[in-house]
Amino acid sequence: MPHLFESFPLRGVTFKNRIGISPMCEYSSHDGFANDWHLVHLGSRAIGGAGLVMTEASAVTPEGRISSADLGIYKDEHVEMLSRIFRFIEQQGAVPGMQLAHAGRKASTGVPWEGGQPVDPAAGGWTPIFAPTALPFDAGYQVPRSLSTGEIASIVRAFGDAARRVLQAGGKVIEIHGAHGYLIHSFLSPLSNHRTDAYGGNFENRIRLLVDVVNAVRSVWPDTLPVFVRLSTSDWVAGGWTIDDSVELARVLKPLGVDLIDCSSGGLVPNARIPVGAGYQVPFAARLRRDAGVPTASVGMITEAAQADQIVRNGEADLVLLARESLRDPYFALHAASELHFKEVKWPKQYLRARS
Repeated sequence: MPHLFESFPLRGVTFKNRIGISPMCEYSSHDGFANDWHLVHLGSRAIGGAGLVMTEASAVTPEGRISSADLGIYKDEHVEMLSRIFRFIEQQGAVPGMQLAHAGRKASTGVPWEGGQPVDPAAGGWTPIFAPTALPFDAGYQVPRSLSTGEIASIVRAFGDAARRVLQAGGKVIEIHGAHGYLIHSFLSPLSNHRTDAYGGNFENRIRLLVDVVNAVRSVWPDTLPVFVRLSTSDWVAGGWTIDDSVELARVLKPLGVDLIDCSSGGLVPNARIPVGAGYQVPFAARLRRDAGVPTASVGMITEAAQADQIVRNGEADLVLLARESLRDPYFALHAASELHFKEVKWPKQYLRARS
């Protein structure tokens, strides 16, 4: 049996294989609501054989959206359509999950196909946007407002409230977004966090927001269901967050109830020089898995079945998460089973006549 198609148990959830669909913004919502696009987009990846299907980054507050077209989980009315989507995903044998996020200083931008640049309130954006410190992401971006401790506490509560809604909708995995320069990541890195209070300065203080969020989520999330955290395991910039920091953080998060670290990188600053190539982030997942003793997922430039199988076979990661490759091929898992000569994969009965 290919290692890619081994089952993977975490707490009370078992993923039927090691292939997951990574959170990918679809920029197709109004006021945070999921719709038929999300049903078809996420549902087709479940039909395609993935063991885990996660929604895009879903904002826990309206001002925490990257754009006005982002998915949200900041009101109870969002639950109804998400329930329908999660139910369909489970009917196809996949595990439904949701990534909880706050965009921080990268909020209030346009959709990518219209340039993705900052959007003023007059054009449909909003103000203020928030960060640990009043430092804009880049030239031309809004200067964020430094969060007060009271506002931090409110955001932490919003993560907990969002987790409760995911549970109500039938989600089985929560991933906390602590990567790519968004709010939690901007607290972690000394490049963007210049605070002098309990949320800034030394390592313990800079990780405090993420620790608070994990505790808030775990307080409402059942012990039988997993919690993931996505990290930018390196800022790729001198003086920034490092893989060593990520290992130390993973050791803190594991006993708090974090079951897996989703290992990405970058996104904090615009001038990072990232050596992008096939599987370029796999060593980060392997390092955290080895040195922190925590299950990991790897993501980024994983495009081939044999490549994905090798990552799992070599013990470099427990899950392989696909993003752009799953856009190109929603049925990656079914095709991978064929390429790896694994005949026991269960195709949807409606598609059996096309099985090679």
